[in-house]
Amino acid sequence: MRCRNAIVPVAVAAVLLAAAGCSSGDGPTPFGTHTPTSSAPASSVPSASQSSVPAESAAPATGSARVTGTVATGLDTPWGVALLPEGDLLVASRDTGRITRVAAKTGGKTVVGTVPGVSSGGEGGLLGLTLSPDFATDHLVYAYFTTESDNRIVRMLYDEDRPAGEQLGAPDTLLRGIPHGAIHNGGRIAFGPDGMLYAGTGESGDRGIAQDNKSLGGKILRMTADGEPAPGNPFAGSVVYSYGHRNVQGLAWDSQGRLWASEFGQDTWDELNLVEPGRNYGWPVVEGIGHRSGYVDPVAVWHTDDASPSGIAYAKGSIWMASLKGARLWRIPLAGRKAAAPAQAFLVNRYGRLRTVVADEDGSLLLTTSNTDGRGTPRSGDDRILRLSVG
Repeated sequence: MRCRNAIVPVAVAAVLLAAAGCSSGDGPTPFGTHTPTSSAPASSVPSASQSSVPAESAAPATGSARVTGTVATGLDTPWGVALLPEGDLLVASRDTGRITRVAAKTGGKTVVGTVPGVSSGGEGGLLGLTLSPDFATDHLVYAYFTTESDNRIVRMLYDEDRPAGEQLGAPDTLLRGIPHGAIHNGGRIAFGPDGMLYAGTGESGDRGIAQDNKSLGGKILRMTADGEPAPGNPFAGSVVYSYGHRNVQGLAWDSQGRLWASEFGQDTWDELNLVEPGRNYGWPVVEGIGHRSGYVDPVAVWHTDDASPSGIAYAKGSIWMASLKGARLWRIPLAGRKAAAPAQAFLVNRYGRLRTVVADEDGSLLLTTSNTDGRGTPRSGDDRILRLSVG
């Protein structure tokens, strides 16, 4: 299958950035790249990883992405995806609250269990999934989901020896009180290279809480595997790691342990941010590149019709970003802390809305569609998981 792709010219980027303007909810092609700036003092908190890392070089300006197969079809509102050690997948259904095991080789689906307490509606429901770093021995699955009163993070024992549909233990709540709403629930969770659990949250439509560090909304959070504030966090006794976010649904680390996050804008600019502890990413004061003292500018921006970014993954020197309204997969080649070249689009309008992208251990990507989420047009076989060869 041949993939359509396009590179946005730098000249176009300059013109559009000069006209700055705001993505709605789950709703919006990059128009520019930019090295983040901030006059805020550098934090003494270490970045995600301080261990020795391999030398890096700039990714090639252009790359490739080709769909090599369909892993599974017939999924209901897939959102979070966790890769099991043997290659199978756990997939969260936003609207039903079910977790399904998908066989990587056959596409067979087995319901593992239903997470109790999930309240779906709008953009809420069962969202992010991740596995414990010690999953091989503790068999713990972590989930982020919406209840009637909040968003929260729990962990559950996954016992494969129990009957299908009954393999999840009772949820152990690690963190509650994340603001919830019909929109902007965030939801992505992932363990970083430092062994800490990170979560991207949304401001649930209440713009002001993104700047309030007493609120868990509009933030990136960092905590221990037990849900406690992680050692070295920038705000004493708090799980808040960075703030001024509108709706974070993508988290990924590059080869140097730097944290990247995708973020929905309002009407004009979606963002890819390089995230550092204690920094203010601007919302709702700044959307996109503002060059304003005290706020960190994004590394790349997109008009909302071309992105509305959800999940991201790092592979082959680039960030790969799934786009909902934009119905495409973006490749952002990296050169250290900035983009090496304008972003490149693949699969434009070929599979509809794209939600989650996961890097497999063999270097391929797993990509989910999101056409059954109430904002897409389901096609025969939706929703599905695709496997891509990228370079």
